Amino acid sequence: MPDYFVHPQAICDSKNVGAGTRIWAFVHVFEGAVIGSDVNICPHTIIEDDVVVGDRVTIKGGVQLWDGVRIEDDVFIGPNVTFTNDPFPRSKLHPEEFSRTLVQKGASIGANATLLPGITIGQNAMIGAGAVVTRPVPANAVVVGNPARIQGYVGPPEETPSGHELLTSRGDFEGARPSRVRDVKFYRLPQRRDLRGSLSAGEFLEEIPFAPKRYFVVFDVPSSEIRGEHAHRSCHLFLVCVRGGVSLMVDDGEQREEFRLDHPSLGIYLPPMVWATQYKHTPDAVLLVFASEHYDASDYIRDYQQFIDEVKQSHS
Repeated sequence: MPDYFVHPQAICDSKNVGAGTRIWAFVHVFEGAVIGSDVNICPHTIIEDDVVVGDRVTIKGGVQLWDGVRIEDDVFIGPNVTFTNDPFPRSKLHPEEFSRTLVQKGASIGANATLLPGITIGQNAMIGAGAVVTRPVPANAVVVGNPARIQGYVGPPEETPSGHELLTSRGDFEGARPSRVRDVKFYRLPQRRDLRGSLSAGEFLEEIPFAPKRYFVVFDVPSSEIRGEHAHRSCHLFLVCVRGGVSLMVDDGEQREEFRLDHPSLGIYLPPMVWATQYKHTPDAVLLVFASEHYDASDYIRDYQQFIDEVKQSHS
């Protein structure tokens, strides 16, 4: 006897089903599908052959997982979520290979959301009900709307058990304020005002703990776009938004915090091995970034799971 449950009114042609999984009425699991352990598959769900579902996944009713879909562990898929796998569908015409859609560990997808083919939903991301997801979603991001846009980021599970957005820190202080994220500092730099205008300045190797070898400027970013999404292994950064505003989410693998840079006197110091993402740019935003090292492509970590793995390795 199998060590998983199949309702008498369900069809499960697959033998690759993990222990403790529950398959309820009017579900059809095709022969080639791979289903992990302790998965709950609710009524009126279809899972095709080329689908892999991880452990402890919840799939609510009315969901169709088409060929090419990969669901990692601990994912929640709400009622009537629509997956797609062919960007140019035609009746009776099938591509040689269907687009791959990946939902990474711990992500949640709200009821009636629609995912276009070939995208990745990052770890612990939260997709709002009814969202139409047309582009990849970063790890820990909260996206809503049609088309889906990032509205915020979730904090660590112990701080945001209900999936609420991470709170944003603003520059209502003086001097330098440590962040909950390891070694990150939020600065309100000195300002001088007189009839000739205003000035804000900071001293490298004094307030700011490195001497820059490079700078770059980020501008003309549509408000719907995100930038950054990487960490550095060795390079230190200091960021100032000299015009407009931009939000910055930083993550050390254990703690996360969001900052709003919306004045030339506000700056953020980022040490190595901190994941950073910029988003919510105003149309006139101009972000000035100082770097401690010359450009080196090998210094970048652009995959969030690789970042988490390297952080864990450094702590072992």
